[in-house]
Parts: sequence; C-alpha cells; structure tokens
Amino acid sequence: MSQLFPELYTKGSKIWIKHSTDVWQCAVIKVNFSQKDKSLVVEDEEEQEITLPVKDLSCLPPLRNPDILIGANDLTSLSYLHEPAVLYNLRVRFLEQSAIYTWCGIVLVAINPFCDLEIYGEETIQTYHKSQGAAQLDPHIYAVSEDAYSKLERDDRNQSIIVSGESGAGKTVSAKFAMRYFASIAGTDSSNIENRVLASNPIMEAIGNAKTNRNDNSSRFGKYIQILFDRQSRAITGGNMRTYLLEKSRVSRQSEGERNFHIFYQMCTYAQQNNLKHLKLDSNTEFAYLASIEPTPYDDMDRFIEAMQCLGFTEKQQNLIYNVVAAILHAGNIEFTRIDDEKCCLSDDSEPHLQTFCSLLGLDSSATKQWLTHRLLKTGMRELITTTLTAELAQYGRDALLKFIYETMFSWIVALINKALGPTNTSVTYPFIGVLDIYGFEHFETNSFEQFCINYANEVLQQQFNQHVFKLEQEEYVREGIDWQFITFTDNQPVIDIIEAKPIGILCLLDEECKMPKDNQPVIDIIEAKPIGILCLLDEECKMPKGTDETWGAKLYSQITLGEVFQKPKFGSRNSFIIQHFADTVVYNVEGFLEKNRDTIWDEQIDLLKRSTVVDVLFSDGLSGEPTQKSGGKIKITPQQQSQKQQKQAKATVGSQFRDSLAALMKTLNATEPHYVRCIKPNDNKGGFEFNNIRAVQQLRACGVLETIR
Repeated sequence: MSQLFPELYTKGSKIWIKHSTDVWQCAVIKVNFSQKDKSLVVEDEEEQEITLPVKDLSCLPPLRNPDILIGANDLTSLSYLHEPAVLYNLRVRFLEQSAIYTWCGIVLVAINPFCDLEIYGEETIQTYHKSQGAAQLDPHIYAVSEDAYSKLERDDRNQSIIVSGESGAGKTVSAKFAMRYFASIAGTDSSNIENRVLASNPIMEAIGNAKTNRNDNSSRFGKYIQILFDRQSRAITGGNMRTYLLEKSRVSRQSEGERNFHIFYQMCTYAQQNNLKHLKLDSNTEFAYLASIEPTPYDDMDRFIEAMQCLGFTEKQQNLIYNVVAAILHAGNIEFTRIDDEKCCLSDDSEPHLQTFCSLLGLDSSATKQWLTHRLLKTGMRELITTTLTAELAQYGRDALLKFIYETMFSWIVALINKALGPTNTSVTYPFIGVLDIYGFEHFETNSFEQFCINYANEVLQQQFNQHVFKLEQEEYVREGIDWQFITFTDNQPVIDIIEAKPIGILCLLDEECKMPKDNQPVIDIIEAKPIGILCLLDEECKMPKGTDETWGAKLYSQITLGEVFQKPKFGSRNSFIIQHFADTVVYNVEGFLEKNRDTIWDEQIDLLKRSTVVDVLFSDGLSGEPTQKSGGKIKITPQQQSQKQQKQAKATVGSQFRDSLAALMKTLNATEPHYVRCIKPNDNKGGFEFNNIRAVQQLRACGVLETIR
C-alpha cells in the first residue's frame, strides 16, 4: 500500500513502527512526507519525536487502519493488510471485545482464552445450524462445523476440519466443540451413537493427555476422528478413530514440573476413594513413575468411568484397565541391585511390588523375576543362551516392558472404542467429516526423537495447508489468465526432503547405524550415497548392531549438505543437529534417537505377557477382554521364532511407521475438502484473557495466517 500511495503519509496520519516489547507500536506523522527528504518525522505513544529513514517508498512504515475498521471480525475487511494490522485487530477483539474467534479469509483464527466461556450452548448451536451460511454470523468453531456439514450435504464430498497450533493453543478443545456440534445437529432419538462419539473424548484424554510445562491438558498423541453420516438422512451412523505416535516415554520418565498420563493419578484417587485394596494404591505408597503428585482438575475418574459404560465396556474390560494401570505403577518401583559387572538381582524392597505386579497381570512370579534380570541371546543359527543383565540393562528392560504394556493397552482401548462406534452395516461406505487434532509444534530446552517426529508432522501439515491455500489458488489464477501478483510464502518442502529423502535421510541413516558392523565397506558406500534424508539414515542406522547415536550424528554431517535448512551448532555438534523448521529453529539432541526409533522389546518378555491369565487379550487379535486360562508358566522360544520376530520388527521402525501413517493421513485429507482452524496461544503463563504480542506474532508468522490474508 505504501508503495502505491505515498500521498497518504500526511500530517496526522497514523502508522506502525517496530517496538522491542510490543513488536509494533502506533505513531502519528508530524510532517507531510516528501520523497525528496528521504525521511519521515513521527511521534510515538510516549510523545517522543522520531525521524525514520526512508531510502525508497518500500521503506515507508505500514499505515494504521481507520478506527471504524479496527475490531472487524474478518481480517480481509481491513483496508491495510499487514502484520501490525492483523496483530492489533486480534488483540483488540480479544482484550476489548472478549472475542476469541476471527475470520482470516477461509481460515478461522482461535485464541485460547484460558477460561470457560458461555458461547457453546445448545441455543448457539441451533443459531449457527439455522443460519444461511457461515459468513452471515460471527466467526466461531460452530460456523466452521456448519460449513463442513452443509458442504457434505450439498457437494456430497467428504470434509475435514484441520485444527492446528502449538501446544496449549486450544486444539483439543476446538476439536471437541466441533464434535459436539455434529452430535447435536445430526443425532437421532432412536440411536445413542452421538453420545458414544462424544464419550470417546474423556477416555482418550485420560489415557493420552498429561500436564506439561506449557499445557495442563496436553495431548501426547495425535488423532483423526471420522464421524460417519447416513447418505440419505445425514444423521450420524458411527465413527472411527486413528491415532498417531503416543508419547509412551512419558510412562517411565517425565521432565521437571510435568506429570504422567492423567489415568495414573485418576486411578490412584479412585482406588483410594472406593477402597480397591487389591490394587494396593494407598496414599502411603510413593511411586517412582509419578514425578509430581500435586492434584489437578484432571484427577477425577468419574467421566472416564461414565464414558466406558456409555461405550459398552464390560466390567471385565474395565477391571483389566484398572489392573494394567496399577500394575505399571508397581513395576516402576521394582529396583535392581548390582551383584557384579555382569549380574544384578531384585532389591529386597522390590519383592512386594513384583508380587503385586504379577498378581494384577496374572503372571508367573518366578518367570517374571527371571526375565527381568536375564535375557536370551542368539549365538548361532539354532542356538540360544540365557545371559544375565547388568542393573542398568535390567532397568532399561523393565521400562521398555512397561511402556510396551501401556502402549498396547492404549491401542486396545482405541480398538474397543472403534468397535463401539462402528456402524451396524459394515458393507456400506459412509460419507464422513474428519476432525484432526494433532500435536502442535514443539521446541523445548532439550528436543529429542519425540519432538523431531511431532515437528515433522507439523511440517507435512503446513505443506498441505500451503498447497491448498496458496499453490493451488495461484496456479488457478495463472490458468485463467487473471492479472495478479504472486504471493511469496514459505515453502517448507526442503525441510520435508531432508527428513524423508531416500536412500539417505536422517531417519534412514539412523536405521542403518543400528545394524552396522565396524569398518564395513558396503556401509561406507551407503554412507556416501546421494540423495540423503534424515528418516532414511535413521532407519538404516537402527539396523546396525554397533550403531550408536554418535555414529548416526556423524553420518548426518557427512552425508547431508549443510545449508539454510540443515545446520550444525557451534558447540556440541557431536551430539546435536539443527533444523530450520517453518515455525522456528530447533536444536535436536541425538541421544536416545536410535533406541526410541528401534523401540526394542525383548521377545521373552512378550511371551511372558502372552502367557498371562489376565492381559493375554491385549496381545492377541481379540477385543473381548475375557481372561483365558493358559497351561504352564514356562517359556520356550525356538531360534526360528526368534529370527522371524526379529525380521518382522526390523521392517517397521517407529520413524518409518510414523512416516507411513502420515502419508496415509495426507492421502485421506487430500481426498476431502479441508477447513482450517489456527489456534493461537496468547501467553505462556496460562492467564485468562492475557495477550502477549511477541508470542502471538511468532505463531502468526509460523502458521501462514499472514500469507493467507494477502
């Protein structure tokens, strides 16, 4: 605008100037601008006179919108569309109008108020449902939901609502209100399916959410929920849920100030209140897996139990969940005492916890003790030997076992929910509206494999957004011969290429290192091959018997060209690397990458669980949850079985599974009409209706909102 209309820069006009803490600050022009002067004299909000250098017209500061337009509910209605105008408009709406929603073209911007608002009742739902279109009413998550529902009906095309934003921005809440909207407008009197769809929320929050330093109810997994509709009546007929990358490392370890999954605290409170003595979760017992025991509003288990009953979980299935959660807490208290450099045993204090663990899961205690301190090693084609474990290895094996049990229970519960939500007629393909609630971009003091995968997912979603909103629109204008100016937007394909590229990428190199013998020429040849991608390098590194995090890190630098996207830190480059993501620059610590990608669980421990009289159902294809009797407690593993299992496990690392599941998700999303909700976290202290300009503008720059309005 400034380049086209320099005559607008007259005395008394308001403009925006950069500010150290507010990002942008309003100023008033004191003297009419003249191109000959190469400067602009203004007065800031502190009544200080400032002379701004203006080398050419492109250096003129952004103009402020007229007061009558400020607070508009659609950013595209502003006269001047630029960063300070967007930031100020959102701030005014949020702080002065208590309006958390604003249109940004086809995108809904939702700012987390960090408090409950009375804007989601049934009357509001009916108002949006009976409206003549989303544009006729104020911006709202219900407006997006109604738009998706009406287009499903009118265009007969599947729809998706993609909710994005960083951790704590309010994604899960937005997704829940979208689901509530559909349940209200498309429910039927004869069916309880809409209530069952909503009942999945408290269950998934309990087993998949946790308190982090940024969010008291952070989703530690991603989910895409498809709500199925009858093709004629458009009533809800069922649902289906897909989940992505549960952060199971949280089971055994939480960062300072953070908590384990809500279900562990809920279970302790519920057991104490209802005198469930067999679980032995009394208040006098301290559990190593519960880093923080300060009570939170998420410790109440009533909604979880009501939801299980609504979804038809049997009493035995419910008790199985209670047993598993309690058993994990007790097993976390099993400690190992060093005997010598190669052997260990259970500590004396661990025996009661071992017995409770075995009792709750129906395990043979002597076999369990054996395989907590020993493991089988293959020494030849057909020979297996039993070897002892060091205290450190035994602890690693215990944690891996318990994380595996929890993840398996999580997947089993998801399968139970999908069975309860499934339509009665499975031979029919139903139209659907999908709601994607996936973890937001993360940047912590220490970033590991989990943050790498989460941020990779956000890169893929950002690219999908770019392609839909920008690339496709620009190409359409060119095809139609419309005279317009190309928008320069951040294309994050180079970041995705570095992560995914085959045969050599970060994950490919990681997988390769996991199988690599020392001084192996074929591996050296693979190291030197081009092109290179992080995922491929990671996967390859994980196949190498003597591969380590450090050798994988070295491969990254030897095979990936340093540049704008992939960078090397000035210090600590042996154990870290830098990626310039679309949202921020992140330093990743390579420690733990290989093991988290391998996700190793020892076969003898899996077979131990399969011989359980209680949780064997979790490790089979059935969903009944009915305990079955197994004869004997001994374990026998043939070398052929061991080899088959190792080969099967080697085919699917966590990184490659995640990459494939993301590809499947993108295929589904690209086959639907997307609707975008960009959630903004306005402050880091979770304060109600507080707005920090610096934090807000960081997210606006990262999520593509500014490019959208242009």
